[in-house]
Amino acid sequence: MPKVTYVLADESEHVVDVPLGQSVMDGSVRNNLPGIVAECGGSCSCATCHVYVDAEWREAFDAATEEELDLLSFADGARDSSRLACQLIVTDGSDGLRVVVASNEG
Repeated sequence: MPKVTYVLADESEHVVDVPLGQSVMDGSVRNNLPGIVAECGGSCSCATCHVYVDAEWREAFDAATEEELDLLSFADGARDSSRLACQLIVTDGSDGLRVVVASNEG
C-alpha cells in the first residue's frame, strides 16, 4: 500500500498507508488528521482539502480540471503547487508522496 506523508499546520509529519484508488483526502480523513476538512466529501466543490504538492510529484497525477482550478483560484494561499486532495487518486506511483496541508503555509 502506498505511503503518503502529510505535513500539518504544527509542522508535524504523519505517514499514512493509503489504499490504491483512494484519494489523498481520504487518507487524511480516515486517519483523523487535522487540516483537511473535506466538507463536500470529495466532490470537488469546496476546496477545504487544499494541499501543496512538491514539484517532483505533480506529474504523478492527472492535470487539474477546470473545475478544480476554479476552486483553487479562490483558495487562500493558492500557488502553482496547489491541488485539491480529493482529486489526487493514489496509485502504485504515489508511494512516498509528500503533501503540505495548505493551512501550514497559507
